[in-house]
Amino acid sequence: MAKEKLFFAGSGGQGILLMGKMLSYAAMHEGKEVTFLPSYGAEMRGGTANCTVIISDKPISSPLIQTADALIAMNLPSMTKFENMVEPGKFLFVNSSIIKEKPTRNDIQVVSVDANGLAETLGVPKSANMVMLGAVVRTTKVVKIESIIEAMEKELTGKKAKFLEGNILALNSWNPN
Repeated sequence: MAKEKLFFAGSGGQGILLMGKMLSYAAMHEGKEVTFLPSYGAEMRGGTANCTVIISDKPISSPLIQTADALIAMNLPSMTKFENMVEPGKFLFVNSSIIKEKPTRNDIQVVSVDANGLAETLGVPKSANMVMLGAVVRTTKVVKIESIIEAMEKELTGKKAKFLEGNILALNSWNPN
């Protein structure tokens, strides 16, 4: 792996920043160089939220990106706005529970993930973000799933500990077949 640039986008309350944070922690756990750059609208829940994660085996000079190896779009406005960021041949992850439209490009790999549907089926409807993160990690292999779980165990403590089991279940739920 030289450098992987991932861009997560959706609306506030969808766990966009948590996905980026878990991926960043997992990469650090694996000894990789990482940057995490969150961005969210002033209105928070319901507003826009996105974050950039860069993972590399060499020092990273800037957390800013113009193009992405993977775009994770959790809602339609995010897919519409950021689809052109995806490098040709790279990945666009689409939350097919919410996004019914097809991407306009045919030079990228589209991975449809029924993130909300799977999370609801598992009984953890607020874990759609972890379903999506599991799909991203399994497809890109940018970090190991075990490293994500270790990051969750460190992050979800205290009052948040009650969410750990459901999030791990959601993380492991997506199957590409």
